[in-house]
Amino acid sequence: MYVCSNCGYESAKWLGKCPSCGEWDSFKTIKVNADYGTPSGKTTAGALRQSRQQFSSSPTANIPRPLKDISTLDEPRIDTHDAELNRVLGGGFVPGSIILLGGEPGIGKSTLTLQTILKMPELRVLYVSGEESAHQIKMRAERLSSNISDSVYVLCENSLEKIYNHILDIHPQLVVIDSIQTIATEQVDSSPGSISQVRECAASLLHFAKGSGVPVLLIGHINKEGTLAGPKILEHIVDTVIQFEGDQHYVYRILRSIKNRFGSTSELGIYEMRQDGLREVSNPSELLLTQDHEGLSGVAISSTIEGVRPFLVETQALVSTAAYGTPQRSATGFDQRRLNMLLAVLEKRVGFKLAQKDVFLNIAGGLRVTDMAMDLSVIAAVLSSNVDTPIETGWCMCGEVGLSGEVRPVSRVEMRIAEAEKLGFTDIILPAYNMKGISTDKYSIKIHPVKKVEEALRALFG
Repeated sequence: MYVCSNCGYESAKWLGKCPSCGEWDSFKTIKVNADYGTPSGKTTAGALRQSRQQFSSSPTANIPRPLKDISTLDEPRIDTHDAELNRVLGGGFVPGSIILLGGEPGIGKSTLTLQTILKMPELRVLYVSGEESAHQIKMRAERLSSNISDSVYVLCENSLEKIYNHILDIHPQLVVIDSIQTIATEQVDSSPGSISQVRECAASLLHFAKGSGVPVLLIGHINKEGTLAGPKILEHIVDTVIQFEGDQHYVYRILRSIKNRFGSTSELGIYEMRQDGLREVSNPSELLLTQDHEGLSGVAISSTIEGVRPFLVETQALVSTAAYGTPQRSATGFDQRRLNMLLAVLEKRVGFKLAQKDVFLNIAGGLRVTDMAMDLSVIAAVLSSNVDTPIETGWCMCGEVGLSGEVRPVSRVEMRIAEAEKLGFTDIILPAYNMKGISTDKYSIKIHPVKKVEEALRALFG
């Protein structure tokens, strides 16, 4: 079989261009067994049969049932004792589910996983590592926690068949595979990490999880191109895909849910990387805002929404005269094409000439924000730096800016107002279209509704 390494499209013959995603030269050859997904052999088959009988949480038999008789009650979740991870997963691990934790190498996936299982001493966990030695894992565990329970078992193994043997002996309640690219099965004649091996091993672990009721957590490396070991193929197999993002040069890490069959994909978890592990950030606004920026130009505070969590983020801009002829446009943590559009709006609709000036934009904290409500704060920060006039302390704003200079409405405006009020802000600029049906009496913060960019800038700078 031929599989597209970019989107997972399957074909019986090789194709130059993928008909699904349009990628060229992306089809890779994989071998598919007749008993695909269940590696043959008495050891594995026996392990799966005995596991189904051993665990009390095994699902009911697969028989046809009327739709109206199926219960809609939530399945019992396994608490991870990590508020951020629980939020992203939808409440914890679902018995029998298979979760993929993806991210670039060195971002902290193994640290997050080991830290989580050390917080669950009531569970018997099998941690399978194909990359590190047991000594390295013990050193990391001692750095993360001073109390290491007896319920965590570490196995350094690359053979899927031998892993099943140890699962049968230990009877774990949670299995962690670190990482899926290092595991290989004897049924596929290719090296570990190839698309064939990853697909066969992941499908076999899926059968084990569904048959025994034991949740399986897979860790997978994903490079910038997204082609290493076919991550799209893994996404089709697993129940939940969570992405661990962040810059290695910054202390903040973001946990996003890309696919979740048991919860919402709009949730977001934020961590702070420290010497003793990852710390949960329950209120990211206080960490992302500089405490003392009074009197500094080019700084604007925006009330943003990432997922369903509101937080305030600091937008920094620097405008200077172009010294080398061609003006530079640089954005960190913000879409550069959108920055160019906003600068054109600022020049055409407001009348500020920035054609011969360099513009640098930075989102403080190393975060990458995609919320359209950042537009108003970007324009305010650029103009503040251009005229070298600071924005008064206590002001924040949110609003999407259109090409004609109008301030368009944003979503969840009441959550944005409440977050700004909670952090002690005195004034907030909002799109006038969002004020319909909102009572300003219940807020102590002063609300300034605007329809155009000029009105917002007039309120800020007079």
